Amino acid sequence: MITLLASRAPSLTRALRRARPEYVLVDGTIVECDRVGDHEQDYSGKARWHGVNIQAVTGPAGELIWYSPALPGRTVDITTARTHRIITAWERLRIPALGDKAYAGAGGTFQVPFKRHPGRPLTSRQAAVNPAHARLRFPVEPAFARLKVWRTLRKARISPNRLTSIVRAVLTQERRR
Repeated sequence: MITLLASRAPSLTRALRRARPEYVLVDGTIVECDRVGDHEQDYSGKARWHGVNIQAVTGPAGELIWYSPALPGRTVDITTARTHRIITAWERLRIPALGDKAYAGAGGTFQVPFKRHPGRPLTSRQAAVNPAHARLRFPVEPAFARLKVWRTLRKARISPNRLTSIVRAVLTQERRR
């Protein structure tokens, strides 16, 4: 059943064309997994557990558009976005994207908050833009709540290699709601 549902999950480009969002929101999370595939690659130093990195793409109101295939937990968000060609898809479709500071350097239509560098405070304009950026970006978080509602993904007790097909099956089910 998982294989059938996973095969019906749309690609990122197809999902974006169908949704036609004004702009998209993107964020990543680590889905915990107690079975260790490659011990070093599956361990996330930031989350301090083994798991896989999943990216969520939502519309401006938080409507789910797409979940990425799973990558090892140590993979950072910008690398995951580049691996799945998320940034390229937005540039090609000319869709603006909002992300957190983990996507700094993505370029193209990607916008991230301003980062304060040591010894240099943010300008008043930058300090005003960051809270506005955060207000626009917060609807992406419920996409992860919907993902982690699925008991299978709260703490997966299977191989990390199987989580991609499970996430794609969840995407198919969530898009039908």
